[in-house]
Amino acid sequence: MKKSFQLAAVLVAAMLGACSGGEEKKAETTAAETVIEKPTVKLATVTSRDVEQISEFTATVEAEAKNNIAPTSPGRISKIFVEVGDQVRKGQKLVQMDAANLTQLKLQLDNQETEFKRVDELYKVGGASKAEWDAAKTNLDVRRSSYENLLENTQLVSPLNGVVTARNFDNGDLYTSTQTPVLVVEQIAPVKLMVNVSEPNFPKVTKGMAVKVKLDVYEGEEFEGKVSLVYPTIDAATHTFPVEITLANANQRVRPGMFARVTMNFGSKNHVVVPDMAIVKRAGSGDRYVYVYNNGKVSYNKVELGRRMGTEYELISGVDNNSQVVIAGQNRLADGVEVEVIQ
Repeated sequence: MKKSFQLAAVLVAAMLGACSGGEEKKAETTAAETVIEKPTVKLATVTSRDVEQISEFTATVEAEAKNNIAPTSPGRISKIFVEVGDQVRKGQKLVQMDAANLTQLKLQLDNQETEFKRVDELYKVGGASKAEWDAAKTNLDVRRSSYENLLENTQLVSPLNGVVTARNFDNGDLYTSTQTPVLVVEQIAPVKLMVNVSEPNFPKVTKGMAVKVKLDVYEGEEFEGKVSLVYPTIDAATHTFPVEITLANANQRVRPGMFARVTMNFGSKNHVVVPDMAIVKRAGSGDRYVYVYNNGKVSYNKVELGRRMGTEYELISGVDNNSQVVIAGQNRLADGVEVEVIQ
């Protein structure tokens, strides 16, 4: 009985020893696994350099000037002398309205001129009073003004050099007082573009400043433009101000309605530049971050992005010069985590 008890004690001790040894081995394995599971990252050293402060804006090409050609009063259209696409000169006759009223008014004007000459001769020899002379002169001036106004609305001329971009009536149509003009003439040499520039750039935009313009229709081609007008006030809602840009367009290849991209250069600033692989977007927000490595750990730095330049980003703020940033392995990182650097 005593031997049985001793044997049982030995077996229990052996089992306890086995359990203890297993736990020690498990602890050692866990510790080893903890070391092995430290996140691995790749780093890049970033530096600051001068970066051109270039901003791109989108705009639609507009005519330098646009005129609606129409009489001020209703009338029959006798003849339209131009078609859509025709080039016209300033002062060129474009439309002839019915001239019946004009002819009648011209006869009345001729009679009034004859009457005034008669009164004027009498006034010079004392045969007419000053009041009679004044009345005759007033009647002549009124009749002449009426004739010139009707003449202007009977023979419609172009007020500028340009191209006909719309024709809304045909010969013989009756024009009534509507919002639709007979013709539309637009000046397209030069053309203009309007862009809204952010408030911080207000002191940097000056009249005559050179800009570059690209048009989707002319892929790869660049046009030179100049700032022709800087609006003097800032929009309080958008914190932008309008800028008008003019393109000479001597060959008239640029046409109103084309989509354009305007590039403005506001000088250069010394900023840190990082690889685009270093930029991390925070889920659920528009914020951008960069993991910065220091003494075996990483910190989660919020950054403000500037220009994208190929595979690099300009940083306005968030990372110091000569910092080491993580460019691979960010998916397992958090602020303050220890990492293992690999080449």
